[in-house]
This record gives sequence, structure tokens and C-alpha cells, in this order.
Amino acid sequence: MSEAKRQGKAVVVGGSIAGICCAHALIAAGWDVVVLEKTPSPPTGCATGAGLGLDPLSQKLIQSWIKKPNLLHLNTLPLTIDQNQAIDGDEKISRTLARDENFNFRAAYWADLHSLVYTALPPNIVCWRHTFLSFSISDDKTHVKVKIKILQTGEIIDTIGDVLIAADGCLSSIRQSFLPDHKLRYSGYCAWRGVLNFSDNENSETILKLKKAFPDIGKCLYFNLGKETHTVFYELLNKRINWIWYVNQPEPQLKGNSVTMKVSDDMIEKMHVGAEKYWLPELAKVIRETKEPFLNVIYDSEPLDQIVWDNVVLIGNAAHPTTPHGLRSTNMSILDAAVLGKSLEKWGVENLNLALQEYQSIRLPVNSEQVLFSRRLGRIKQGLAFPDCKPFDPSIASQEDCEKLQQKNMPYFSDIPSILL
Repeated sequence: MSEAKRQGKAVVVGGSIAGICCAHALIAAGWDVVVLEKTPSPPTGCATGAGLGLDPLSQKLIQSWIKKPNLLHLNTLPLTIDQNQAIDGDEKISRTLARDENFNFRAAYWADLHSLVYTALPPNIVCWRHTFLSFSISDDKTHVKVKIKILQTGEIIDTIGDVLIAADGCLSSIRQSFLPDHKLRYSGYCAWRGVLNFSDNENSETILKLKKAFPDIGKCLYFNLGKETHTVFYELLNKRINWIWYVNQPEPQLKGNSVTMKVSDDMIEKMHVGAEKYWLPELAKVIRETKEPFLNVIYDSEPLDQIVWDNVVLIGNAAHPTTPHGLRSTNMSILDAAVLGKSLEKWGVENLNLALQEYQSIRLPVNSEQVLFSRRLGRIKQGLAFPDCKPFDPSIASQEDCEKLQQKNMPYFSDIPSILL
């Protein structure tokens, strides 16, 4: 086989949605792919990433990768409305601040989406129970050697690839090897999260009252803004309500390699009492009835100056840790994967450096602006200060200020990179 026709091999570290989508994109580009994932098996539930919104481009890309494109719509619900409303916790009344009825997203449960894209892969692409240990780039920059531990046996092995793709999340160890002093940035708030499953009792008083108070549930992304706090909630497939409540507080001390805190019964009860104080009773009841709510510490990162080093490339949250307010994290990851795949297909393994540099030139500026916009949007909704404006107060905000709350203001909101056209 001639050099021009040689098939490239990619080693992807991380079997989350970013890594799985990357495998799809590279297989479509004609590459051999192996995905290394330390967990023992595909996730069937997910505390840390319960719900997400897919934008139209992400929907199209996923449909191009899975064997039955209609499965995406069968596994998601529409989010056609983006609504921000002010909540008066004392009077228990709401007032619409901004409403966009042309919001064309789909609501997905993280584990459902992961299952959809994972099961569409050819067999034996993902190596479960395989922990990434280290890597080394050859002196001539032609390949990268990756050291792996097989957890089931304890055996340590090497694998060789043309490119190493870091899809190992916001706490990426591969990113840290290049940027040892780069730290995540605490947002100033944490997020209580939960999913209420009402499939066994869809006509309960709680659900009927919620639907009456929020009549567009099932197709609407609801943001409720109080004074220096906000919640977001929407319905997921199979009779589930996904909710998030952001609370300003000093940075907690985390233990281990996770941004999810352990919570006590006392913490949960205090949260329930607070919900009854701040929010409409219909939403507070949903929060109280949710089993096993959890607490995420919200971080992002100052945008990186580069996401490619020789044969190593960052994608997903390894490349751009972001706050969740612009619904960008998963969408950015899917688009990273697609652009990387097209760049590698265009240039071929013999021009790997040009392919990776093109990927970086397309994705780095977009991701950087979207991270900073998400940060700003979160601070606005949390009533936190900015150097150039007063803290947002929903009770007195002007119509112009309220329009800034909408998702469609995100930079590059509807843009499609030319390489994907």
C-alpha cells in the first residue's frame, strides 16, 4: 500500500459523548480508531450529566453517524421555545422577560444519547476498563505511543497511533501534560441538579399543577430568574423532568477527580427549604420529590491559545471547559469531532500536521468566544457583577436587558463551518 493510501490510526482517550462522536467522525473519514475508557461498561444512568439540549447542526451530525437517523427524534423531545421569566419568591408570581418561539433544539437524557451513538459504532471500537497512563511522541513526529493499563488484569500495554485525541474531559490529564499550570476557573456558584421520573404517576397532583403553571412544558426550555439565582428545567423523554438550580456560594473543597460534590441529608433538606422560598410552589414540589439530587461545582476555563501539539489534539471539554448556560458543552464536542474528522479526511495521514492545524484554526476562535459568552450569561442570570455593567435584577430589568438573556445571542449560534458544507 502506498504512503498516500495508508490508513491513519487514532487513539481516543475518553469514551464519553465527545470520544464516541469522534470515533464516528474519524471512521467516516476512513481512519482506524480505538477508544480507551476506564469505566467498566456503557453508562445506563448518569448523575453528572442528566439532561442536555442538541442544536440543529448537532442533530444533523448525529443522524449522519447512526444507522437509523429517525432514532434521534424517537429518543429526544423538542425544545422549540426558549423562555426566561422573573420569579417573585414572596408573591409567588412569574413574569415573562424574553421568549423565543423559534428555538429548534432537542432535549436529550445524557445516557440515552450516549447509548444511541455508542451502539451505532462498529463492535470492539471502545475498550472498556482501559485506563490511559501516559504517552510519548516519536522523535520524528510520525506517531505517538500510548501506555494503557487494563484494569481487569492489571496488565500494562502500549498502542501506537498516528494521532492521540484527548477527549478526557474538563480535568484532562493530557491537557495538563502540556499546560501544567492551567487551572479551571470557579464560576462563583454551584448547581443543584436532579431528574424527577413521573412515569409511574403522570397524573399526580405535582405534575398536573406543574403543567398548569408552565403550560409549554414538553417543548419549552424554562429559565426562572430570582434575585441573584436562577433555575432551568425542561421535560425529557419517558416522563422525566430535568431541573438545575444555580446557587451563589464560595468555592467548595472538592475531593478526588470530580466536580460533583457528595451531599448529606441535611444539605438536601436545606436546599428543599430554599426552593420553597425562592420558586413557585409547583417547581419547589418537583425539586422536593426528586430522588437523589446532586451538587455540581461549576467551572470553566480561560480560553486556550492552542489545542494541538504535534500529534496530540484536544476535543470536547478537554479543549474548552465551559459553564452550561449556553447549552454549548455537548454541541461544541460534537462539532469538534465533525470538524476534526473532515480535516483528517481532507488532508490525509501524510499531511497530519496540516489537518490538525486546520481543525485548530476553525474551532479555537469559535470555542473561545462561546466559552466567554456562556460565562457572561451565567453571571447575568446569577446577578453577579461585571466590570462594564450593573448586576442584572429581573425585577427592574429593561426590555433590552431581557433580550440579552436569550440563547440565540450566542456567538456563531447558527453558523456551519464551511468544511462541513
